[in-house]
Amino acid sequence: MVAVDIQRFAEVRTKARAYFCYLFSKNIPNRLPSITREMIVPSLLKIKRELQKCDGVYLLDEKGVQVSPTFTKDKQVDDDIGKIRADRAYYYRAVREERCIITDPYPSLITGELTVTAAFPIFNEHNELKYVACLDMPLDEVLRVAHPTTMDHLFGEFFKFAYGAFAFALVAVAVLLFFKGIQSFFVYEITPDKFKIKDMFEATILLTLSLAIFDLSKTLIEEEILGRHKEHNISGPHKTMVRFLGSIIIALSIEALMLVFKFAIIDPDKLVYATYIIAGVAMLLISLAIYIKFTKLKIDET
Repeated sequence: MVAVDIQRFAEVRTKARAYFCYLFSKNIPNRLPSITREMIVPSLLKIKRELQKCDGVYLLDEKGVQVSPTFTKDKQVDDDIGKIRADRAYYYRAVREERCIITDPYPSLITGELTVTAAFPIFNEHNELKYVACLDMPLDEVLRVAHPTTMDHLFGEFFKFAYGAFAFALVAVAVLLFFKGIQSFFVYEITPDKFKIKDMFEATILLTLSLAIFDLSKTLIEEEILGRHKEHNISGPHKTMVRFLGSIIIALSIEALMLVFKFAIIDPDKLVYATYIIAGVAMLLISLAIYIKFTKLKIDET
């Protein structure tokens, strides 16, 4: 099924990119003086011979114009010379990131089947872009090349089971906190005519923690068990960490606010302790922002 193949591709994308980068860097000269098309095309053809099921290879110049024929499995398409590919994702991503990239699967113009394109920017000795080498590969062949080993599969199933156990345990904790928070309305008789700030904040803390833990377990189930990755900038374990730290920050913020009200009424001299908690929350927020920034940078590099 197409959806299953695309999901499998998302799981092995890093391994597939590493494989194509290795092929390009091993065969194609880069950052050399006076690099020319005649120096690159034979190397592209060599890669094509190594990948027998490759749909095609071709070369673009620095402006995204194709300067070589498209060498497919069984023929050479000279009519493609001069075609502008500057609007294609594989061109502008390779130029922008200045490194080997692979695209998301898309329907091939050559075969009509789902294809992945690997693109490799080629620079001269002055670090100026001269060419972009491109390689089209069927999605099913990419999956075969980057197929996880038996050990990878076993560890994947083990960690999926472990994440499932922790996630459902967290759901149970969230449900208990929720019922405890609801129960406090009856225990403390929180009603419009009997309203105490302290009792209200304690109930709010329980319900907020319940929501945060439930949201954390939901993320674990979606991403680690069902394999859904909805966000592109933060995902997987990184998103789980953000959710976890977020729940701590929310709980501490509510506790600090409760202490501010409490000490302001009964003991103003102790307001400094609430200030310490607020400072700790601020430090956590700053740390979380730094974590998100560097996590995004790391994901962008993969």
